[in-house]
Amino acid sequence: MATTDLAPANASRWRPPSPREWLAPAVPGGVLAGWLGPLLVTLFAGFLRFYRLGQPKAVVFDETYYAKDALALLKFGWEHNTVDNADKLLIADPHANIWGQGPSFVAHPPFGKWMIAMGEWAFGATPFGWRFVPALVGTLSVLILCRVARRMTGSTLLGCAAGLLLALDGLEFVTSRAALLDIFVMFWVLAGFACLVNDRDRSRWSLADKIEAGRTSAYGPFLAHGWRWGAGVCLGLACATKWTGVFYVAAFGLMVVLWDYGARRAAGVREPIAGTLLLDAGPAFVQLVVVALVSYLATWSGWIFKPGGWGRGHASSHWWWRPFEAMPRLWDYHRQMLDFHNNLDAKHPYQSWPWDWPVLRRPVAFFYTEPKSCGAPRCSREILGIGTPALWWGALAALIVVLFIWLVLRDWRAGAIVLGFLAGWLTWFPSAFRDRTMFLFYATPLIPFMVLAVVLVLGYLIGPASGLVGAHAAASGRPAEDGARPAYEEDAFPDDLHGPSGARVAPVPASVPSPVPPGVRRLVGAAAAGAFLLVVLANFAYFYPILAAQTLTYDDWHARIWFKSWI
Repeated sequence: MATTDLAPANASRWRPPSPREWLAPAVPGGVLAGWLGPLLVTLFAGFLRFYRLGQPKAVVFDETYYAKDALALLKFGWEHNTVDNADKLLIADPHANIWGQGPSFVAHPPFGKWMIAMGEWAFGATPFGWRFVPALVGTLSVLILCRVARRMTGSTLLGCAAGLLLALDGLEFVTSRAALLDIFVMFWVLAGFACLVNDRDRSRWSLADKIEAGRTSAYGPFLAHGWRWGAGVCLGLACATKWTGVFYVAAFGLMVVLWDYGARRAAGVREPIAGTLLLDAGPAFVQLVVVALVSYLATWSGWIFKPGGWGRGHASSHWWWRPFEAMPRLWDYHRQMLDFHNNLDAKHPYQSWPWDWPVLRRPVAFFYTEPKSCGAPRCSREILGIGTPALWWGALAALIVVLFIWLVLRDWRAGAIVLGFLAGWLTWFPSAFRDRTMFLFYATPLIPFMVLAVVLVLGYLIGPASGLVGAHAAASGRPAEDGARPAYEEDAFPDDLHGPSGARVAPVPASVPSPVPPGVRRLVGAAAAGAFLLVVLANFAYFYPILAAQTLTYDDWHARIWFKSWI
């Protein structure tokens, strides 16, 4: 990956030989190389997450809600009230009768709890059972991010670096090992984003092929955008876990329309705005919004088809009539859920505000005890829900740089990263101004975009590979040997490749030397990038005992509590 070096004013113009190479060059590297590295990183992440997954043998933090709700979905099809000592009964006996009277009101849609329930169905109502699927999706998220980063940068090495950073983040690690919902929101948002990035390349290939074959009009050809159907399903499942997923539906919907407009303009379509509105915007709305809505409603099937859920009442004897009968009641249920969230202002010792999250001011103690024996007078055992400080503080700086890259260098990747981060961060501010109770782990869906920001900056830092910056490489933000692809295309901003008269401004020509000797630049950049990865690894290893409930002496535990606000 390389930064975009500037050409002198009299530089000759250059353009790839074919529309396909201009719009979306293929990702370099073979299939084996592109999968082997990410899979090895994923295996490492899986080992970290599944090792001692059943420890502590306790109900930690909000597992008290979701583990039992998941079990109720398996038994009844909807959430059910439990007896007062249900947590202790479950820990003592996974088959204990913990059920009270009647349905339970819940504040979140059911799909995340259905995912937890799959682990309980397979392994029983034990800590390992209700944590199994969170650990699985936390591990798979590493693989997805490896592949997304590889596609966005054209570098398998940088893709693996992204996956490794996600694997070493403390908050992603902790939420992967607890039966909470936020790891599922992160997974489905990341999966939806991956589908859209993949679709961006594939639709541009199709656009180039159709234009080259002459199968087009003034508006450009119609494009199927097949991967957007998958994105719609994934984003719908994110919403069906927590309603915060809806902000990603809106943000990514806007993003893909801008991408479509940029692609048509880059391809030389005479009416790119009209073509986007006529041929892309409508299908995109169906694929992302309508499909997401259908996916969301499908996750309520247990409540819809089985009588007895909160507010559901009796169900018709005709199963085919039950969905129509249930819709008004489901709408009323959602109004009650919305009222709950709008009025949730109870004080909590670990609550924090969105502006606190990037600096890790107030983490969450998921679990804390003081065991009797550790070879010292006082012992500690904790699960602290906190991100790896070196990664989070480095990502905060990287996001500022990425914002500059987006606004000044017009890199579409930077725009997508910033949008993904803001969609999950700024949208919490209105609720924070109303004093709604919230916690640091609500920021879990932001972590992949923070990692992508770091990786993009590292790539720019490393720079191009050869002494002469090839036009494609200089424009792409990739090493020349990686078969670089354009990163600053028109979808970043409509006018970024056009001069005042509308004439195309071509990328940097192959004859322009880099102002900094590439060997020195890459050596320094690679050393800095490697040093950052090692610092994150060491930081994670140091914090690991208080992330994984290992027993420490009190002094060793306290040495890892860097600030008073962390207690």
